[in-house]
Amino acid sequence: MPAHNIDSTDWKILEQLQRNGRMPNVELAEAVNLSPSPCLARVKRLERQNVIARYVALLDPPAVGLGVSVFVQVRLERQVEASLNRFEAAVTARPEVMECYLMTGSSDYLLRVAVADLDEFQRFVTGFLARIAGVNGIQSSFALKQVKYQTALPLNLAPGYTNRD
Repeated sequence: MPAHNIDSTDWKILEQLQRNGRMPNVELAEAVNLSPSPCLARVKRLERQNVIARYVALLDPPAVGLGVSVFVQVRLERQVEASLNRFEAAVTARPEVMECYLMTGSSDYLLRVAVADLDEFQRFVTGFLARIAGVNGIQSSFALKQVKYQTALPLNLAPGYTNRD
């Protein structure tokens, strides 16, 4: 269930902004059949409610020299609060860690790491990741090819989605 009361016009705004976060308000208003002032008020409300968390520019990793993407499974010695907090604080501070998830199954965490090359990844593992107290195992998988990458959420699958026209 959505945390906020999102109506069909809000869903339309969110869909448009996921496609183009830099869309001028006048164009956005036209796309969702509102006048500019009420459209901007809705966007500001969605921002205040953290439905819209932030705006970003999505960069092409190889174009900026960070073409190696590695998925890293990490096991901890024990899943106790202090160990979990220590690990999470450590990886949160590292810029090459793009995503980190606490998992069920055979590993405790799954990381997505972006680096320039294998040497940089080796330094990340041996100089940082393996040195975090409580880390018991590390397994890495290198992405050979990105088949699909999507940042827009599938809003039509969200509970309460009402933009079915």
